[in-house]
Amino acid sequence: MSKMKKTLNRVLTKFEQLKAPLNADCGVEETLRTDHFQVSKTVRYGFPYEPTSVAFDPVQHLLAIGTKSGSLRILGRPGVDIHCSHGPEVAVIQILFLINEGALVSVCSDDSIHLWNFRQKRPEIVHTLKFQRERITYCHLPFQSKWLYVGTERGNVHMANIETFTLSGYVINWNKAIELSRKTHPGPVISLTDCPIDPNKLLIGFETGTIVLWDLKSKTAECRFNLPEALRSVSWHHEGKQFMCSHTDGSLTTYNIKQPQKPVSVMMPHAQMGKDGKLNPCKPITKVEWKSVKNGEPLVIFSGGMSYDRAGRTPSITVMNGKSTTALEMEHNIVDFVVLCETPWQNDFQEPYAIVVLLQYDLVVVDLTSPNYPCFENPYPMDIHESPVTACQYYANCPPDLIPAFYSVGSSRQKRSGFSEKSWPINGGEWGTSTCSYPEIFITGHADGSIKFWDASSVTLQVLYKLKTAKIFEKPKKREESRSENRDSVGDNQKNGSESLDPDPLAVYLIHLCTESRILCFAGATHLVLCRFSKQELNVEVQSLEFSIIYHDILDDMESPDIDNHYRPSLGVVGQIQSGSRESYSSNASDHSTTKNEMWTAVKVRTGSRKYSAGYYPDLVCVLQWLDNKEPGEGKEHPGNITFISMNSSYGLLAFGNESGLAIVDYVQRTCLLNLGTPDLYGSMDPYNRGPRSPRNKRFPTDGSGTEDGARSPTNDQINGVCISPTCSKPRRPPPPELRRSKPNRRLQKAQSAASIEEANNGGGSFSGGVFLKPESCDRNDTSSFSRSRSSSMSSLDNVSKEAIQSLVFSDSYTGKTDNFTCPCLWVGTSLGSVIVIVLNLPPPGQQRLDQPVIVSPSGTMFRLKGAILTMSFLDCNGVLIPSVSEPWRENPNKEKEKQTYRQNTVSQKPKISPTSSTEYNGDKQFVVICSEKQARVISLPSQQCPYKTRITESSFVVRADVVTMRDSVCLACYVANGRIMAFSLPSLKPLLDIDFLPLNDVRIARTFCFSSNGHASYLCSATEIQKITFSADMSDNLNEMLGELFKPCETPEAPKQGFFKNWFSAGHSTLDREELFGEASGKGPRGLATKLQGRGSMQYVQNQASSGTSEVAKAHKAFIERGEKLGELGERSEMTREHAETFASDSRALMLKYKNKKWYQW
Repeated sequence: MSKMKKTLNRVLTKFEQLKAPLNADCGVEETLRTDHFQVSKTVRYGFPYEPTSVAFDPVQHLLAIGTKSGSLRILGRPGVDIHCSHGPEVAVIQILFLINEGALVSVCSDDSIHLWNFRQKRPEIVHTLKFQRERITYCHLPFQSKWLYVGTERGNVHMANIETFTLSGYVINWNKAIELSRKTHPGPVISLTDCPIDPNKLLIGFETGTIVLWDLKSKTAECRFNLPEALRSVSWHHEGKQFMCSHTDGSLTTYNIKQPQKPVSVMMPHAQMGKDGKLNPCKPITKVEWKSVKNGEPLVIFSGGMSYDRAGRTPSITVMNGKSTTALEMEHNIVDFVVLCETPWQNDFQEPYAIVVLLQYDLVVVDLTSPNYPCFENPYPMDIHESPVTACQYYANCPPDLIPAFYSVGSSRQKRSGFSEKSWPINGGEWGTSTCSYPEIFITGHADGSIKFWDASSVTLQVLYKLKTAKIFEKPKKREESRSENRDSVGDNQKNGSESLDPDPLAVYLIHLCTESRILCFAGATHLVLCRFSKQELNVEVQSLEFSIIYHDILDDMESPDIDNHYRPSLGVVGQIQSGSRESYSSNASDHSTTKNEMWTAVKVRTGSRKYSAGYYPDLVCVLQWLDNKEPGEGKEHPGNITFISMNSSYGLLAFGNESGLAIVDYVQRTCLLNLGTPDLYGSMDPYNRGPRSPRNKRFPTDGSGTEDGARSPTNDQINGVCISPTCSKPRRPPPPELRRSKPNRRLQKAQSAASIEEANNGGGSFSGGVFLKPESCDRNDTSSFSRSRSSSMSSLDNVSKEAIQSLVFSDSYTGKTDNFTCPCLWVGTSLGSVIVIVLNLPPPGQQRLDQPVIVSPSGTMFRLKGAILTMSFLDCNGVLIPSVSEPWRENPNKEKEKQTYRQNTVSQKPKISPTSSTEYNGDKQFVVICSEKQARVISLPSQQCPYKTRITESSFVVRADVVTMRDSVCLACYVANGRIMAFSLPSLKPLLDIDFLPLNDVRIARTFCFSSNGHASYLCSATEIQKITFSADMSDNLNEMLGELFKPCETPEAPKQGFFKNWFSAGHSTLDREELFGEASGKGPRGLATKLQGRGSMQYVQNQASSGTSEVAKAHKAFIERGEKLGELGERSEMTREHAETFASDSRALMLKYKNKKWYQW
């Protein structure tokens, strides 16, 4: 009996050790505090997504672009780029600069007008005027005027003061502007412009083709022009006597204000004569600009107007200079354009020198002063979306020699000809006074298979190097050809609901860069490429391996007559099946030598030696094969997308997983080390009942030997979260099949350790594989929202058919509780919250590493968390992040020299953790930080105790998590789907930051959001833009010094001088006192027409904030006085109590002295 009690006590003691206290002190000093964190947006790179308007300040040389989502980008010289937003999702329909005043007016689709002040580095809205009863269609702001003309959909024109943002009582009603005899409405106001020589004359253009020259002083229409076609735009000649109109039929008409009855000229620049003798119809001319040149013919510049035939389908800008007409074809649809002129005065020769053309997906600047009108080379990083972005990776504080290396191999390819030799005309603003002290690199993967490397060390983004991966593979066949060749398989497969052919088979979805060795690893949907870096040109023959990573029920094949197909198991497995046990089977490329039907792959590697220029060249390609189903009516099945990739240059190993399993590749020996379905990685510790992959009829053995081991619940073999399955009497799952290799076969042994800590995954969601950002989701009209699909069956531990690989980390760590030294291993995280440790037995360095095989074996260690595993990192006993061991980069001119270098320089890097460290936690020397979608844990190694854990979210899930360095310390940074950014200290997991920042409303954000060192993060905020953010308070404080200055004080050009005879014959340049005309004398504006709102940059807003702060201070001061009064009363009462105590003490002493010397008989 006593022996049983001792045994029970030992078991209970063991459980107590495994269940470590949550608040245990690990002795690590944590230096990060909450005041070290502050989240803010820093820089936005790329082309403004869905642009709607553009404007230019000719004195400050600044360009502003508005978008459909309400964003406003102000661009100056390269490196001066400021992004601001109106807040709600409203389109910016028009932008008007207050020329040389450091302000601009934006008109939005919600009928609001905003005044922006950009004299400071962060532009802010000063005033807002929101119209209530009329919709705004067009606005005009005369040069050096404070009165804004506002045209509406009803045809009325209102005057607004931009200083006070109040409406004037002066209103031009449409019924007074048109002729009395007209019985129809003229339509919305689409053009407003004042006469260049007479500001008293206002030209009002209506949509139906009516134009009115309004006299502001007399409040009457001086003349009216009835155009035969609908009107699109109007432009004055600088002399103020004529104006030109563009129409919907592709025509241009010129009118003289002295002859309103008929046009001076009518022309259709691009109309062609048809066979019937009539002009062919043309597209509308959306905008026209009439600019004069002092020593030459005037320029007429317009967009549109091309014929409807095939040749006219290309969007174009046309420049007419005298008798010559030049059509400049554009790659995308034209949104708007603006002509850059030397002077802001409209009554002077404009001398145009460039055209800024805002396209739907590009910004083009045309040089008008050079022959043939060449384009300027755009210095802004606006070609990020040259091919749709499908992946994004951000590396901050990378090695300093990395950027020069990429630039050296990329600069030779970037020599482009055909551009203007003139300097970039948009050169306003000043650069910031400081930059980051460390290099930063962006890597973007694209739908066409290309990869771009960007220098993001400053507020601008500069392309360093572009890698084209399409030449590694054979040219993909057209979709129609592939369908005809695979009609049976593909057609049936589409019926099964899986996508058969990827429209972009070369698209890059995952990127991993080893910054020390410069080895690049990237993956598409079903292929993975490992590339090496070289500064020399090389001839390389690419080697490839083909894989079939599946989880397949062998009983299906045993029942099938085609038993000798490629799913044929080994003899040992067949023996296990005959014994009545149920097992899974995983195959790889080496199993396909006896297949009857050739396996199909989405991409095929080009054979033979090919020349690769300096930069990255392919070293190894791994391709997943499409599965050949043998069920009737089924064709080839998609192998499942690759969900995670990882590599270690010191080990010479590469690992990747998909929705079904894991593969480990030795890229030094070009062999596959491991290829198993995820359930086979558990061995005997699998807690799930693995159901079939698809609903098929299965016949299980009914004899006494057949036991359905997978049907049991994992809780049968667990007590308080501790797995004791090796000592359990229940029948065990047979070991996994043999590993197929070109070297001697090795078997993954059954796990025998009972040291795995796990938590029952009740209510935990599952992740059905990687979320891939297809080019369709990068579509220009992408409005998709991101949602997480969670099956109700995933809340239990039964009927789990798929388990994707979600995280892979190579590390030198402890795999067993009794380990004294670390060893190379691979930590595998799955979509069901399991963490499995695989031991890697590497041969000694040198020649043996090239000849002897790497042995892969289970460690028997497993941890379980709720939700999919997102990240795993390792800390030493002092809480310092342990970096992944890697080899430094060396130039290898050829393969033979590469092998020789590998023999000489490869060393066995096994960092030994000192067992005598004073900061050890219960004898442990490492911490592993594991974060899932729901919770985070810190586990001490080698004891495998869990001293700290925290639940990150209950109702949502973590999208991205990473352990990052910050202020010479480390923290766990998390981005949650509900929009919150959180940070936890390590290793104690105390919350340091929890702020609502960015709601997850787009799958693009979930796919591209990534954390980096020193408090940086980034994500693809649209199909064409990358947003950088920081959660470091130091970076947020220094942000203003890094950003450039938009406004530079400079002199406004003088007004043109008029000659004596010109003034005599043309009556000179008249003046207009708009304040007298539109001011208080005109009365108050229409009641209820518009509402004024204060912006954050207004003085009233600041005063309100200050007054609210003052009131709070007054309340605090009053409370302080009341507290002082109460303390005074308390002091007085304390003094009275003290006096009473002293009186009582004296009386007591006197009484004591009186009776001190008396005898007992004297009483």
